[in-house]
Amino acid sequence: MALSRSIAVLVTLAMAACGGGDGPTGPDPGERTIKDDPSFSQDVFEILTRRGCTASNCHGSGQGGLTMTSAANAYGNLVGRPAAGRAGETLVVPGDAAASYLVKKLEGASGIAGARMPLGGQPLDNIDLTNIRNWINRGANNN
Repeated sequence: MALSRSIAVLVTLAMAACGGGDGPTGPDPGERTIKDDPSFSQDVFEILTRRGCTASNCHGSGQGGLTMTSAANAYGNLVGRPAAGRAGETLVVPGDAAASYLVKKLEGASGIAGARMPLGGQPLDNIDLTNIRNWINRGANNN
């Protein structure tokens, strides 16, 4: 009984650690805006970092087969790359956010493997999610 409680606590802590410490809107929603043509390095990678996705206990250490330790590394591992364990799914399909597995995971779309990301954290708010979608729909440029 005590062992199963300990395991449950450890699993809960691991899941919570992956989601970052910010709430759904980050530090201050008034400082962020929806951009028509977001930059990967300045806008998208900032979102991934702020929300804890690049932390060593998440994709900074390659969780789920995806490593994101720097903007260059994250870009190379996201754009045009197959989703680990998801045949026929691509993480980021330039020009098509709706077909991108990254967006499906962030939105918690039905039919995806595993939980909505960030794991154990609050869902991305409209500003962050729209900026990621806009970046993808504009061609997922490495800018």
